[in-house]
Parts: sequence; C-alpha cells; structure tokens
Amino acid sequence: MAKKDSSNIVSLSSDEKTENNGVTVSKTDPTNSGNEYTAKNIDVLEGLEAVRKRPGMYIGSTGPRGLHHLVWEIVDNSVDEALAGYCKNISLTVNSDNSITVIDDGRGIPTDIVAKTGKSGVETVFTVLHAGGKFGGGGYKVSGGLHGVGASVVNALSSRLEVEVYLNGKIYKQVYLRGKPDGGLEVIGQTDIKGTKVTFWPDDEVFFEVNEDLEKNHIAVEWDVLVIRLREMSFLNKGLTITLTDNRDPEGEQKTERFCYEGGIASYVDYLNSTRTVLHKPPIYFEQKKDDIVVECSLQWTDLFSESVYTFVNNINTHDGGTHLTGFRNALTRVINDYARKNNLVKESEANFSGEDVREGLTAIVSVKVPDPQFEGQTKERLGNREVQGITQAVTSDRLIDWLEINPKPAKDIVGKAIQARLAREAAQKAKNLIRRQSALENSSLPGKLADCSDRDPANCEIYLVEGDSAGGSAKQGRNRNFQAILPLRGKILNVERVQPGRIYENTEVQAMIQGLGLSVKESEEEKEAGSKGTGLLRPNAQNLDLSKLRYHKVIIMTDADVDGSHIRTLLLTFFFRYARPLVEQGYCYIAQPPLYKVEKGKRIEYCYNEHKLEAVLAELGDKAIIQRFKGLGEMMPEQLWETTMNPETRTLKQVTVEDASEADHIFDLLMGEAVGPRREFIEKNAHLVANLDV
Repeated sequence: MAKKDSSNIVSLSSDEKTENNGVTVSKTDPTNSGNEYTAKNIDVLEGLEAVRKRPGMYIGSTGPRGLHHLVWEIVDNSVDEALAGYCKNISLTVNSDNSITVIDDGRGIPTDIVAKTGKSGVETVFTVLHAGGKFGGGGYKVSGGLHGVGASVVNALSSRLEVEVYLNGKIYKQVYLRGKPDGGLEVIGQTDIKGTKVTFWPDDEVFFEVNEDLEKNHIAVEWDVLVIRLREMSFLNKGLTITLTDNRDPEGEQKTERFCYEGGIASYVDYLNSTRTVLHKPPIYFEQKKDDIVVECSLQWTDLFSESVYTFVNNINTHDGGTHLTGFRNALTRVINDYARKNNLVKESEANFSGEDVREGLTAIVSVKVPDPQFEGQTKERLGNREVQGITQAVTSDRLIDWLEINPKPAKDIVGKAIQARLAREAAQKAKNLIRRQSALENSSLPGKLADCSDRDPANCEIYLVEGDSAGGSAKQGRNRNFQAILPLRGKILNVERVQPGRIYENTEVQAMIQGLGLSVKESEEEKEAGSKGTGLLRPNAQNLDLSKLRYHKVIIMTDADVDGSHIRTLLLTFFFRYARPLVEQGYCYIAQPPLYKVEKGKRIEYCYNEHKLEAVLAELGDKAIIQRFKGLGEMMPEQLWETTMNPETRTLKQVTVEDASEADHIFDLLMGEAVGPRREFIEKNAHLVANLDV
C-alpha cells in the first residue's frame, strides 16, 4: 500500500488514551487539576464496543489486509467443519454491492440456548468474544481458529450481517446491525439440508484507504487475494470443494473458479513445481496418525538451487516453522546421509551432507493436525509442542526410508543433487573467505561506492539502492547525510534465480549489497539442535538472517520509471526474496515512488505520480501548462529529488510485504526462472491488464 512516509509517525498528546483488553485508560482526568489516576479514568467498553474502537488489535489493520481478514475468519469456521469431517462444500460469493456470502454444508451453528449467556448458540457466537466450540467443549477435536473471536469480530466490523442456519429441518435467520441484533433468531422456513450461510457488509466507516490527495477511498476485497488463499485451503483439505464467485462486473458477467484437489498437498507440490524440472515423479506423499497427531507430508526435488518448504498446523500457515519443521528436517538429513553411506554413494573420507545440502532444490509441504497446538514467538506463527517434533521425525524417517529403498534411481539422483550442493557450498565458502581477506587488507568491510550516513543507530537510518552513477550523484547531493545512505548499482545485477548460491559472492554488485546492508546469518534452529556451527553463508530461502546486524531499517529501492528500471527493481526483489526473505517479512524493504511528471505554469510547479493526478492538474492549470516526463532519476536536480522522493515529510514509499510466501515463490520462479514456455503463457494471459506500456 502506498502511503506518505510521515503517516508512520504517530504523536500522542497528553490527554490521549491508551487501551488494554477493551479497557480504555485516560492519561489525565480533565476534571482534576492534578494528574491523579483514579477510577474516574477508566472506561469499560462492553460487548463488541472494544472491537469497533480499536479494530487493529483484532484484525491487524483497517486497510485491505484487515478487510480480507474478515473473510478468512468466516471461511475458517467453515473449514473447521471440514476438518471435523462434516463439511464437503464451501462457496464464497462477492456480491454486486461488495458484501460477501459464505455458505457451507456443515452441521450448522447450534440454535439452542447457551446456559452461560442466556442467548441462542447463533447469537452467542456472533456477539460474544471468545465464545465457540473450540475451547475444549467437544465441538472440535482439531481447529484452525486460535482465539474464538472470529465471527463476533466480523459482526462488530460490519454495517450489516445476516446469518442463516439450516438445521433440524428448519431455516433459522438473524440480522445484526454493527454488531447488535436487529431482532431475535427466527424460523423463516423449512429445509432438508444442513449448513450455515453468512452474509456481511464490511463497514465503510472502518475500512478505507487515504490516497495521495488525503481523500478517503473505500476498499473492496480483491479477486487474486481470494483465489490464492482459497486454492491453498483446498490443497490442505483433500477432497474439499471450494467455489469462488464474483458478481461485481458492471456488465453482469459472472466470474467463477472452483478448487478441489483429491491429491491434497501432493497436488500442492505439483502446482508449485509446475514451472520447474523435477528429479522424480510423482511427489513423495505420506500421511500417518500417531498419538492423536496426524502428520501429512509431500516432497519433491527439482534442479533449482533454492529450497521451498512450507509448514501448516491445523491449516494455519506457520511462517516461522516450529517443532514439526525441525522434526521433518532432522529426519530428512539423517535419512539421506544414511542412505548415501549405506549404498556407497559417498566416500568414507567425505563429510556428511549438511541440512542445506540435502534440501537444495526441495519443494515440500508439511501439514500436521494437532488437538491442542501451542504457538510461540511474537507473531504466534511458530509451533512449540515438543511431542510433535518426535512424531514428525519418526513418521518422516520411516516413510522416507521405505520410498528410497523402493525407488533406487531417483534416490541416486537426490543424493547426486546433495553432492553438487555440498561442492557449491564449499566453493562459496572459499569465495567468501577471499572477500574477507581482501576487505581486511583494505581496512574496510564496506564497499567503496557506499556514501554512508553519520547516524549509527539502524532504527534511524535508511539506504537507497540507486540505479547508476548519474542518479547516485543526484541522490548523494540531495540526501540528508545524517540518516540517509546511498549505494549506486551499476547495470543489472545478477539474476539469482538462475545461478548457484556461490555465484552471489563472485558478483560485485550483489557483494556490495551484502556488505553495505550488513546481511549475515546466524545459526539456524536445526544447526543448534545438531550442535554444529553454521557456515555463515547466505542461502536461498533460509530464515536465519541475523537482523541484529542490519545497518539500516529502511532499505529503499530507487530506480528509473522505465522498462530497465522495472527490470532492475525486479532483480533486486528476487535477491531479497530468495536470500534475505526475513528482511522483507519484517517490513524493512521499500520501493521509492519518484514522480512521473513535472507540470509548470508561471511560478507554480506540481509533481504528478500517476496519470490520474496529471489529468487533474492539467485540468486545473489549463492549456498553458508545460508536460515534462521524467524517464530517469538522473534528469532530476538534487533539490527536486529530495523534495519529491527522499524527503520523509513529502515522499511516498511502498512497503514490500509477503502476503503468501508459497505463491510468491511460484511467481518468482515463473517470471525469473529458466522455463520460457510458462513465462510466455503468463505474459499472454495478463497482457490485457497493462495500462501504460513504456517501450
């Protein structure tokens, strides 16, 4: 989302309020002359008032991400019915008025009275926080919901919500307005089906974006975001059919997609590897239940150099891994090493493969179902159950040993891939050591072309990665030297998607970024478990980047607004996604938005960042206005570059985020990988979406 950089700064006046768990506490009491803190300072927000007052606490934001979060909360309730074995079909429809309807054929929300609330089960679920069947009451053995606040939060943040329950041969209906019931639960008809239908209208008072002109724009759910998430849910729930329909086309044309994968996560691996050359077909797949924990894995090796392993717990994407990932990795490394030695595929004098050697080129999905998952970490996306590690490790070891014994030819190819990875790792280590020795002789570990800033606190500092020496010169002259550093890059950097990892240490521009940004790795969780020392090498898709060594907390890509600039930006993003993904995931990566046009009339000067703004300015200034199109940053004077693109008070930055790592993985491979056919097909399919082609 594009936003003025100054919007990141929040100032609290002395009489503003802070919040904790629905209780609002004023810092001062305007009725007191002093600053006493008494019971008068405490406001208790009842029911769903706390959600409406501070929606960000419950859904993260009130922008597009938060809006889609509402959809996932309702869909996840239906998927939980599928996990419990009662739901086979889910449909999601985006209606012409931007409301959303979700229908499932599960058991239906209970309609009888809940003793603790005195309300029907339906009204309790939609109006009481932390109410539901996922807290040990026997409603669900396994659930993807973490907090039990989903339905009630959606209700609180919707201007209107309608729920219909098909149960006991009857159709029950209740309507809510901004979280409050508009009448009771009523029987409106008869039916011979079971399930639940929820339609909600996201509240325009809550969900909006502020554009560059500080105007409020109402937002709506995005088709592509829905497709990616629903496809993933279908992969993770073998046999579940999910239908997505969009009725918002002004000409009345309906758009529909249906997802159903009988192969489950094996189909997911096939999808991720559809543009890659694989070492064996079909993907390895196994599923086994042990001590009420279900372990489901699918894996397949490719000829790539990167690793693509994604883990889930009860359909929740555990981005930070956890005990299930550790168990899987430990089993994988040990089994491949044991197989290679048992079959004399490596010499006795040679060292064992590292975990990274074994996983090079691997695509895998690890999905576990755990009755009582315990999550760790700030983002609650790391599984902490110790028992899951042992079970996952045992299941993976047993089933992988069987597969290797039955499939000797692909097993030999997999070991050969690991041998090549080890050789490349050793070569990369030598290249890195050589660079270290050269840096030591030069008495500097920073690239000579870097114009550093004077502040040494990374939280205050930012670095611009600039295309070429010309733009670099303007940026160096126009910057604020206290906190802004400039690193000019010559030409197009290495496409890291197509080369062995060791090559990045041989490329001058990539090495300048590694040194300048302070990119280094720490021991991974797996290495700690094994008691081995890390290699210190950046590896594709590794999550053990040491962000404490990062020299700047804003890494800003600033390239020309033309085809070459877009290509360079994509190459840089490919490097960050593959070799420094935590940098992106933690919100340190940005894209500068230089103006496309400068419009002058007399002494008035306006900068336009898009065609819409240009048209509005030209309409206002009239025919005598002059249209200068900036094609390169080097065309701008240092003062112009500062005023439009580098000044935190006036600039616009786009923060780079990873909404879905597996889909981003697929897209980077499609666009930047070796396979030409799928890329051509993608371009032909999406060519009609191009609004302005700069050639």
